[in-house]
Amino acid sequence: MKTPKNLSMLIFAASLGVVASITGQRAFAQGIDSTAKKIGNKTASIAVKGASTITDKTYKGKEGPHGETVYIDKKDRKYIVDGKGKKVYLKASQIHNKKD
Repeated sequence: MKTPKNLSMLIFAASLGVVASITGQRAFAQGIDSTAKKIGNKTASIAVKGASTITDKTYKGKEGPHGETVYIDKKDRKYIVDGKGKKVYLKASQIHNKKD
């Protein structure tokens, strides 16, 4: 009579292990996904900044709201590149002199 009791405990322990394993894999996959997004955003930001440095002019002696480099495009619009690699166009009030 002990065999069915041990068998049910074994099945319960195995199912608990499978659930814990699946949950752990999902958390690990989310960690990889967020890291991949961070790397992708940083790569895009560096690529856009490099392209902007080559194709557009930099605004000498000026910086953005948080100390970013300000670029000037062909239409004389001023912009910065954010952390995701997107161009954010600025108002004149958002541009100030560089701090020494």
